[in-house]
Amino acid sequence: MSEENKQAARIQTSILNKYEKKALVWMAERMPSWVNSDMLTFVGFLGACVMATGYALSNVNLMWLWLSNLGLFINWFGDSMDGSLARVRGIQRKTYGFFIDHNVDVINETIMFIGVGASPLVNMSFAMMALVAYFMLSVYVYIDCHLKGEMRLTYGGLGPTEFRLLLVIVNTLFMYIPWFSEWKRPVTLFHNDFMVGIFDYITVAAALLLIFFYLISFFRDIKYFAKIDPVKKKEE
Repeated sequence: MSEENKQAARIQTSILNKYEKKALVWMAERMPSWVNSDMLTFVGFLGACVMATGYALSNVNLMWLWLSNLGLFINWFGDSMDGSLARVRGIQRKTYGFFIDHNVDVINETIMFIGVGASPLVNMSFAMMALVAYFMLSVYVYIDCHLKGEMRLTYGGLGPTEFRLLLVIVNTLFMYIPWFSEWKRPVTLFHNDFMVGIFDYITVAAALLLIFFYLISFFRDIKYFAKIDPVKKKEE
């Protein structure tokens, strides 16, 4: 990894960031000494598995979505606390941490989106569309991290924590308001028939929002990179 990656500035301006950061620091300062960042990264992975399991079991009973909500909390705790603990203790391993954290993120998000697609709430095709959109934006963030030395974690005031909270709200609505889970309409896309429900529309909207953030950032940074790396005239 380049020196720029090692010193990448974290840009985090989400709605909940101010309060979340204080809570994470408070918990990190009180974390038992035997707990380390690798353990918390694994906790985040377990949270993703718990969430996906809850979604799969919601085919049997929608009340299993409480398990998904629990998994989202566990995933947030592990994923957010691993880096916070290292920073509070002053033991960051920037190269190792970058490698482990973002590779595990890829695994976690894949598990979580597949879990959503395995539920009765959303078609797998739409869940995979959202996963592709998420990975598009993630790749863009990593490219920016390498070229600009910036790690942008939020877009439009929204970050991973806000998206997790929105999922908890949606899950709860589906469990307790029958209309959300029962309303479905037939739709044909590219010669494929789907029964499309509210969660499908929410998932597609989220995917389009991520793609929108990707395109806005892409066209904005074209000008930035063209300016710092102009076309060089061929010497006579």
